[in-house]
Amino acid sequence: MSAADSEPDDRTLATRALAGHQSAYGALMARHRDAVWRLARGHVGDGDEALDITQETFVAAFAALARYDGARPFRVWIARIALNKCRDWARRRTVRRFFAFAKPLDDALDIAAPDATPEEAAHSHREVARINAAIAGLPANLRDVLLLRTIEQMSQADAAQVLGVTEKAVETRLYRARAKLTEILRV
Repeated sequence: MSAADSEPDDRTLATRALAGHQSAYGALMARHRDAVWRLARGHVGDGDEALDITQETFVAAFAALARYDGARPFRVWIARIALNKCRDWARRRTVRRFFAFAKPLDDALDIAAPDATPEEAAHSHREVARINAAIAGLPANLRDVLLLRTIEQMSQADAAQVLGVTEKAVETRLYRARAKLTEILRV
């Protein structure tokens, strides 16, 4: 039996968490926080904002844990909550911009190769920022599908479940998202 086989599944952890076991909350969060952060980061284009959204997602999820249906994947349930938090963030951001001329999103995180020259690092940084801006600029229905299928590598069925659409709609939206992204980045 491997270590992974001895780990409780998400349904068991949720049940334990509802029974007051703090370690179960921690295990659920440790298991899913990176995926939630990546989803939020892809949606909002900013690592710090994504961290805030990740925290809000888990607070909301744990407050609503009694409504989690253990027959469905926890990953799908938490991804739906994360997308809702991202949409809330977008609405708040729109209001802030309207009233206070909020600053644009910060530049993308510097992920250039450590042995890159300063020119290569700057180019890499600009390209990452350009791609993140292009993704963030997609309509929400296309961006959500692209992030779930490409970044989070969810199955078509799971992505459809998260978004509340058919698998065919996921397929169509993914095709359109890729085409639109290619068009934007071609410029």
